[in-house]
Amino acid sequence: MYAEIIIPLALPKNYTWQVPETLLDQVQQGVRVEVNLGKNKKYAGIIKRLHQEKPAFFEPKDILNLLDAEPVVFAHQLRLWEWIAAYYMCSEGEVMAAALPAHFKLSSETIILLNEEYGDDFSALDHDEYLVAEALLIKKELRITEVQQLLDASHVYPVINRLIQKKLCFVWEALKNTYVPKKETYVLLDPVYHDEDKLSDLLNNWSRAPKQMELLLSYLHILKTEGEVTKSALLKKSQASDAQLKGLVEKGILRTEKRVIDRIQYLPRNIQIDFTLSVAQQKAFTAVKDALEKKPVCLLHGVTSSGKTQIYIRLMEEMVRQGKQVLYMLPEIALTSQIIRRLQKHFGGYIGIYHSKFTQNERVEIWNKVKSGELKIILGARSSIFLPFTDLGLIICDEEHDTSYKQQDPAPRYNGRDAAIYFAALFNAKVVLGSATPALETYYNAQEGKYGLVELKDRYGDFRLPPIEIIDTRTIIQKDRTKVMISSQLSDAVTAVLAKNKQVILFQNRRGYSPYQVCTVCGWIPQCKYCDVSLTFHKLSNKLVCHYCGTTYPPLHTCAACGSTQFAQKNFGTEKIEEQLQEAFPDAKVARMDIDTVRGKNAHDVLIQQFEQGRIDILVGTQMVVKGLDFDNVDLVGILDADGLLHFAEFRVHERAFQLMEQVSGRAGRKEASGKVLIQTLQPQHPVLQWVQQHDYKGLYAAEIKNRKQFSYPPFSRIIHLIFRHKLKPVVEMAAYHFADALKNRYGNYIVGPAEPVIARIRNQYLMEMLLKLPRDTRLITQCKKDILEQVAILRQEKTYRSVTVIADVDAI
Repeated sequence: MYAEIIIPLALPKNYTWQVPETLLDQVQQGVRVEVNLGKNKKYAGIIKRLHQEKPAFFEPKDILNLLDAEPVVFAHQLRLWEWIAAYYMCSEGEVMAAALPAHFKLSSETIILLNEEYGDDFSALDHDEYLVAEALLIKKELRITEVQQLLDASHVYPVINRLIQKKLCFVWEALKNTYVPKKETYVLLDPVYHDEDKLSDLLNNWSRAPKQMELLLSYLHILKTEGEVTKSALLKKSQASDAQLKGLVEKGILRTEKRVIDRIQYLPRNIQIDFTLSVAQQKAFTAVKDALEKKPVCLLHGVTSSGKTQIYIRLMEEMVRQGKQVLYMLPEIALTSQIIRRLQKHFGGYIGIYHSKFTQNERVEIWNKVKSGELKIILGARSSIFLPFTDLGLIICDEEHDTSYKQQDPAPRYNGRDAAIYFAALFNAKVVLGSATPALETYYNAQEGKYGLVELKDRYGDFRLPPIEIIDTRTIIQKDRTKVMISSQLSDAVTAVLAKNKQVILFQNRRGYSPYQVCTVCGWIPQCKYCDVSLTFHKLSNKLVCHYCGTTYPPLHTCAACGSTQFAQKNFGTEKIEEQLQEAFPDAKVARMDIDTVRGKNAHDVLIQQFEQGRIDILVGTQMVVKGLDFDNVDLVGILDADGLLHFAEFRVHERAFQLMEQVSGRAGRKEASGKVLIQTLQPQHPVLQWVQQHDYKGLYAAEIKNRKQFSYPPFSRIIHLIFRHKLKPVVEMAAYHFADALKNRYGNYIVGPAEPVIARIRNQYLMEMLLKLPRDTRLITQCKKDILEQVAILRQEKTYRSVTVIADVDAI
């Protein structure tokens, strides 16, 4: 028997290994096995398929070991991996690396074995070699970590290398299992004292060791109130020492035992729906169910604060009561913390969260709970699509328009929303896509009848959408001629809102203090050494930072070109806005929400809770404050620089700008009839601003779909974006033109470029890009993907272009 095995590497295809006779009755699809690839390099791979066909051109090696008694993934997951690899032009190994928690991808650990034939004469060895040889003589084998401890040094490879050359030892690669179950010590009463009389007798006749008596009484109190007693809780409550507990154990009164426990604590499992849907919601709920009877996917297009989440909760309740699993996808981790509190109230311990801020050990535990069916609802970001669901009934993809659903780097560059639709089809499950501003492609599919469409046009509680006022900043003249940050109209509005004890959200899509600084004498702008971008000044850390490669530089006081010391800070980021607000409103509590302030595991959750509880008056933020957060007390939303959203060389720029502004304005007046949105701009007549002011999604859609059709952009075509990278500019340019020439015969009408992108160098790699706009013809697209991969292979065989990296991004965003 032979096994096709996926290993977590970017290999062009899966390899085949032979199943040894000893494992014939144990191997099955989806289990992990230990295999050798190359010279003694070991990997934990997953069996994709078992078959009888012997490879024609090579002699397969044997599988070394079986790592699981039962599958880690099931057939549906493997089919999803295969589809993602084929559709997004990557390898199944890369998908496996993205899908599995790190602890399932066992790492290779080096072991040094003693060569018995060397003997025990170590006189020719130096001091370090002698120490290792002595240890090997006693233990026969050593791990690298043990050698490092022995020599009290981290760099031990030269010593090991010398021992290998002297033939005293040889090296072996072993797989290291990195997942460690969490254990807690529990304290138990000896069974003898379960008898009330004997326990009373013990307590009444206690003569010595009063501290031990206190400890025992604390134990009995916790046992009565909580049912189980952990060692840590007992010592903390009784303020006793380890020695005192040990004394009670030695006397045979208490005993201890270690138990494996969950790293994440879950609530009791119960369903408690304590709300009724409004008339509009009930109508939409029924319409969604009817649509899902006829079509597998339904778009729920509801304005901001129309109560889409409550409809989702009702749909989830039906699925859980049927014993099926639900995946609730959100684009941002920041969103999960607010929604999980709402969902836990309704579903208790049936629900779990899965995203990248969890530790690897926590991810393994959630993975296993989904696989066993213990968790019925998973709330997660795009990576949650890879979890091993066994009976999936529904996928909800909230804020489906959001670009965060698309993975950028590294491969697989998949779209979580589109992968969810394919994955649901494998289970015959249903998909609900929800948004106030759907992606144009999604709305087009709904209009064409591919998806069901249900619309919620009014806010919950019949509150109206907030009025939007546009402030023309051309009429405001600043003394220093800089861009207007907070106009007098916005400042007055903030003052009025704070006086009513309401809250304010201000949106600016740039972090840092100042996006760039310029020499006022010669116009020189400090740039990153490794990227063709200007440096952003961060005042809190007092550093200049490149937002592309992350390199930091000390602040500059002298111009590198002319020696002048006069610099002007241009434009403004969230840090500068926060500073100005603190000066303008000294009594208000101001906070900032961007990637710099929410780096920790729970930092975003803490910030959101503080804002919910009214401990923050003004919240300044980037896109993070936009996405679906629900705050009752927000009365004013300000968009400080609408022009910064409207000027990008990108065909989706109007769609994106509308989505961001409509979503951010949707944070205002969610629970009361008041609420206002102010937008600062230099071009108040821009059509996108007119659509935002009218909350007119259909107007945007009609104009954009006409342009997309005229210029053959999605949804009327499929896009493959090719990026070429190399450290030498002439090489990357030649490679891109060479590549384009090879494809021109067949796809010449669909190729745009190659050309230099707006930012032509990142991390010291020069870039070229090329776009293929292919008609919606599945056979042509599949053939084109094959031709691109073939051309990449040919390019790599040419010595000049061997080190050029080619990245294919399918359905690029």
